[in-house]
Amino acid sequence: MNSSIIINQILILFFIMVIGFIVRKTGVLTQASTKSLTGFLLNVTCPLTIFISFQIDYTGSMLTAAGQVLIFALFIHFFAFLIGLALYRSYPEPAQRVLRFATIFSNCSFMGFPLLESLYGKAGVFYGSFYVFTFNLFVWTIGVRIFTGGRNPSPVKEVFTNPNIIAVGLGVVCFLLSIKLPPPVYSALELVGAMNTPLSMLVVGSILTEVKFKEMFSGVALYYGTFVRLVAIPLIALLGTNLFNFPSPLQGICVLISATPVAALTTAMAEKYNGDTHLSSRLIFLSTVFSMLTLPCFVFLVNN
Repeated sequence: MNSSIIINQILILFFIMVIGFIVRKTGVLTQASTKSLTGFLLNVTCPLTIFISFQIDYTGSMLTAAGQVLIFALFIHFFAFLIGLALYRSYPEPAQRVLRFATIFSNCSFMGFPLLESLYGKAGVFYGSFYVFTFNLFVWTIGVRIFTGGRNPSPVKEVFTNPNIIAVGLGVVCFLLSIKLPPPVYSALELVGAMNTPLSMLVVGSILTEVKFKEMFSGVALYYGTFVRLVAIPLIALLGTNLFNFPSPLQGICVLISATPVAALTTAMAEKYNGDTHLSSRLIFLSTVFSMLTLPCFVFLVNN
């Protein structure tokens, strides 16, 4: 793997975020339209990206490897949850919730999928989808409870009616039964799903306009949360995959998707549940910038 590919991918995402910032500042995007785009991302483009990744030929070895990724994802999300509980207790409650969510949830689909596709092709997205499946299970149970203080009325319903979970379920069925979409349908879904990455970063850039520039880099909590997300969690992932002797390509997929910045979904969740969108946007911005340094380091580590 060439680390320049990763740096290039991060720069692309960063500049799309800048475009989002500019179009919001100039009034092309508004707060209302940003919220609508967030809903479109969560309910349309991300599920399509996941579903399309399963349109590949079935092999038993791929299914076994996918099971390894799923078990790994359960482990790393649960471990990150425990770390989040142990840390941040000295911060105010609103900050604690955002920091804990940011510790558990990486930008595994919005940023992870483009990275995995660049480095491993469709197989990377296929395996990454099982990580994202676990991500969604945790988001709509533990993640929501972090923001609501345990007042989520129907977590089970949220999980199994979530479009991303449905996309994984349908994708698995198509994969196991070797069901292939007609070319025009496949191309249409692929094109719409391809909007996932640019739209997500446009939304992040738009929300960043609500944060004062001098606040963008201020606050110990900001750097603390960024360090845990970009360094501590992926190091645990690296140690875990080494301990259980993951093969090289699979280890790279697991570690790199764990090492992506704070989930763009953090701001969407904060906005949905009236959380601190300013802190979440700053965490996304800073962790995305610093990931230009940390991700190439983990590329080196998984290859040596």
